[in-house]
Amino acid sequence: MQEERRDFGSPFHRPRCLAAAAPAGKAKLTHPGKAILAGGIAGGIEICITFPTEYVKTQLQLDEKANPPKYRGIGDCVKQTVQGHGVRGLYRGLSSLLYGSIPKSAVRFGVFEFLSNRVKDENGRLDPTKGLVCGLGAGVMEAVVVVCPMETVKVKFIHDQTSANPKYKGFFHGVRQIVKEQGLRGTYQGLTATVLKQGSNQAIRFSVMTSLKNWYKGDDPSKTINPLVTGTFGAIAGAASVFGNTPLDVIKTRLQGLEAHKYKSTLDCAVKIMKHEGPLAFYKGTIPRLGRVCLDVAIVFIIYEEVVKVLNVVWKTD
Repeated sequence: MQEERRDFGSPFHRPRCLAAAAPAGKAKLTHPGKAILAGGIAGGIEICITFPTEYVKTQLQLDEKANPPKYRGIGDCVKQTVQGHGVRGLYRGLSSLLYGSIPKSAVRFGVFEFLSNRVKDENGRLDPTKGLVCGLGAGVMEAVVVVCPMETVKVKFIHDQTSANPKYKGFFHGVRQIVKEQGLRGTYQGLTATVLKQGSNQAIRFSVMTSLKNWYKGDDPSKTINPLVTGTFGAIAGAASVFGNTPLDVIKTRLQGLEAHKYKSTLDCAVKIMKHEGPLAFYKGTIPRLGRVCLDVAIVFIIYEEVVKVLNVVWKTD
């Protein structure tokens, strides 16, 4: 008995016993300030990579059957754009998204971490339901503060390119013209649809991402995740959001286009699309959006997680 007591009381044995008793550890909370900075960096890099798919998606969603349609599909849209405007044509409207994507992702991750830090359990674990609610809050906030005006300007830029005589010469010129002609409200067209879209987007993505991360980590919330695994989880979360809310994305795009005056409200837009174009019109641009969003979410989550790791080393917040 004496020998047994001496072994467990020895300083050489104590750490080993403690480690065995609590191998899992505790997940470290991400400071909202780090989330804002990391999210902004991730958003800026991601949009530069994926914008052409966003351009094609928007053009297909604006292409109404009643006109008749200008494009026969994704390949035809790319072909006509390159023939008419060169490869740079696929990047028309990038500036509006680039200026907006940095603060959008900053607000998204900052708000999500702020909310989730308050509802995680004692081990730092967030359950999927709470992840959905926190994601919803982050999505609504980014929609109101950044996304709606950014998306409105982007859609008008892209739609303007299809006109015989484009009137917008650049980002700031376009913003000035929109505000001059329509007032500040002109940059907030489709706010309801945008809030619904972004809220559901982030609710779905963060809920799915939280579920997958919890599954991967098992009983060890402090377990690190390989960037490739993070990217795979992000792509799955992105795909779930695409299939879940593309109809809202189509409605939002129509309400922000140059012919938005045809619609009295979000509901009126939905009714007219159904009446004149049928239910499949609500899924226009799904394939290019799927490619863009899966890549988008995968890249953003990878960059975000890696930047946070660096910030944890150089920025002590504990």
